[in-house]
Amino acid sequence: MWLSNLSLVLPDRVLTDGALCIENGLITQIAERPVSNGIDCGGALVFPGFIDMHGDMIETELEPRPRVDFPMEVAVSHLDARLSAAGITTAYAAVSFSRAARIGERRSFEHTSQVIRDLHRLRNSCRVDHRIHARFDITYANAVQVLADLIADEQVDLVSVMDHTPGQGQYRDIERHISLIATRDGMSETEARQVVSTRIAERTRPQEVILDNLRQVSKLCKSHGVALASHDDDSAKKALLMAEMGAVISEFPVTSEAAETAAARGMLNAMGAPNAMRGQSYSGNLSAREAHSKGLLHILAADYHPAAMLAAVMTLAESDPKGLAGAAALVTANPAKALGLTDRGRIEPGLRADLALVERGALTRVSATFCGGKMIHSIGRLQSRDLKLLHPA
Repeated sequence: MWLSNLSLVLPDRVLTDGALCIENGLITQIAERPVSNGIDCGGALVFPGFIDMHGDMIETELEPRPRVDFPMEVAVSHLDARLSAAGITTAYAAVSFSRAARIGERRSFEHTSQVIRDLHRLRNSCRVDHRIHARFDITYANAVQVLADLIADEQVDLVSVMDHTPGQGQYRDIERHISLIATRDGMSETEARQVVSTRIAERTRPQEVILDNLRQVSKLCKSHGVALASHDDDSAKKALLMAEMGAVISEFPVTSEAAETAAARGMLNAMGAPNAMRGQSYSGNLSAREAHSKGLLHILAADYHPAAMLAAVMTLAESDPKGLAGAAALVTANPAKALGLTDRGRIEPGLRADLALVERGALTRVSATFCGGKMIHSIGRLQSRDLKLLHPA
């Protein structure tokens, strides 16, 4: 099957008026001119399918309102549709273990473990290639064994380690954190200050305990070939430590110093697409655009909004030294490299036919998405004749 009359976003350039052939779920040929027997794609931009290594959406789908629980089957089905409509063909659902959660609550190790196992059970029924990103609270020693069991059972594909104790990482600016809590939860600053003080007292652990947890998680990941990421690196010292622990990704570095050290040690810096799209971090940390301008941004993640990935790529393409091809790598080739996905991330013969077709006009949007050569999303731009080619009787 040929897709024709499109602009292919290749690793080093954009090939206009081209075509590509899909056979048995793979890209088999690329042509530098339209073909007469192909499906007319109307000049659409064609990206490799987007790879999201950190999306927090599954937790919200499961609990769209506080204490309102939805079945996993309903949550996953809706998330799957949202992701495919955003051009995302490989998605790492980020689920968290938090010592602050009570038994059975979201982010408790019992609840999160069940979410992981349920999602793993259902992912073969989905359109998108769903994977598991376990976010591990490094102050929560009890979850180490739970994580070990999940990794041993091949339920986890990526692990990131975090410490959300106020005063460091994402929340290093305590006064700003207090103000954000007061605004978010509708309380006075005095009440918010007490909440933060309590969290610090409850979460603070001796340095040797933190290091021991890090070593255990690092050993687990290495022994099972699971990628390890750090989270919210706020200093060169922390980035250096995580590099020594074997982390391959620095997620959401909060300072340029941390991002520079991580990059110097061979880690890839990942930041939120909403940050890049908006031009600023909602929590006042390092701007993704600033990191990009310094050559320190390597990966964009959906974080909390899948549609931000395309918007961020189009925005950064205006300033990227390699233009659209360079910006596209942030959501395709680079995350594929970091996560060991050698069969996707580029439009090349022999790789998976994971594709996002994008139309430009009054709205720049994903008009069709292919995963493994199958069309999993369309807004109806292809003609009925073309659909018969896509889905022969």
